[in-house]
Amino acid sequence: MPPLPCTLEKVSPKQHLIPRQRVLLVDEEARDLEKYARNLRDRGLVVRACSSYEEGEHFLERESFDLVIVDQGGPAFEGRAVAARSIMKDRRVPVLVTTRHHQMAAYMEAMQLGAADYLEKPIPFHEFLWRVGTYLPSGWMKAKAQQAS
Repeated sequence: MPPLPCTLEKVSPKQHLIPRQRVLLVDEEARDLEKYARNLRDRGLVVRACSSYEEGEHFLERESFDLVIVDQGGPAFEGRAVAARSIMKDRRVPVLVTTRHHQMAAYMEAMQLGAADYLEKPIPFHEFLWRVGTYLPSGWMKAKAQQAS
């Protein structure tokens, strides 16, 4: 019997069999952006890393995400536009606001907009991952546990 034509590639056990979670990460601090993006990608997430708030807004218009992480910026809460646009687009997508410039007014504004959390940098990485895992759909943590075994 001749072999059946097949276009499926061989799937390794490490490849994702469930859809990978998508994260929008917006931070104008290059070191933080690179560090968080790399570590999230290493854990199997698809990360759209943006170094400007305008770029973050651009991708929010064109793509869907499971989680949005946006840096506050300075005391004026420059990341507000990205947070607000994400929340208006889909309230079910959690928005995490990070900052090195904790301002009570910015914290209150972020929470009133509907942000899920507000994290002060430097964020211990295990805590950062725990928070990300808390807000992503449960399939992400389950998939990570299966990959580890």
